[in-house]
Amino acid sequence: MSEVYRLATLEDAPALLHVIYEAYVTIRELELHWPAAHADLALIQDNISANECYVLELNGVVAATVTLSKGNEVKAVTDFPFIKWFAVDPAYQGAGLGDKLLTFVEQSIIRDQVGAAAVTLATAEKHPWLLPMYERRGYERLHVFDFDNGDGPMHLLRKIVNSALYEQELHEKTKQIVNSTSE
Repeated sequence: MSEVYRLATLEDAPALLHVIYEAYVTIRELELHWPAAHADLALIQDNISANECYVLELNGVVAATVTLSKGNEVKAVTDFPFIKWFAVDPAYQGAGLGDKLLTFVEQSIIRDQVGAAAVTLATAEKHPWLLPMYERRGYERLHVFDFDNGDGPMHLLRKIVNSALYEQELHEKTKQIVNSTSE
């Protein structure tokens, strides 16, 4: 069994459309307003072009995907990188491929290449299993927001991927706050 982790190309767009559409059935049933759940080929291509869209290929077939956003969706709350559009083809769910892809992106990309101390993602409280799934993976609730669009409370979650760096950054921020209040 051959597993390949790589950035998606525009040629992958039809396969990604299939994976995301099939994986996001529950999102559509819950009537959540997530762009990925209602994506067409053009939006998939835009996502690949505008962000870092990673795939896990199993024997040459795209089985899972997750996107490292290059946008600023959560910059008002945190500077940590934001991942989105996580999906596993239902034909491969339960085989641990989603876990492998997320671990690859969290460690090899976010921690080692980007050099970030933590990573963030968002999910809806309304979804029956996503929030507990991410919490089991070590994500902690960071912020709650509501866009008043019917999705209900959305949770921004954070996972520390480099605890030494996180502690160092926390110490530096604390030092800055103390220095600014004593001036």
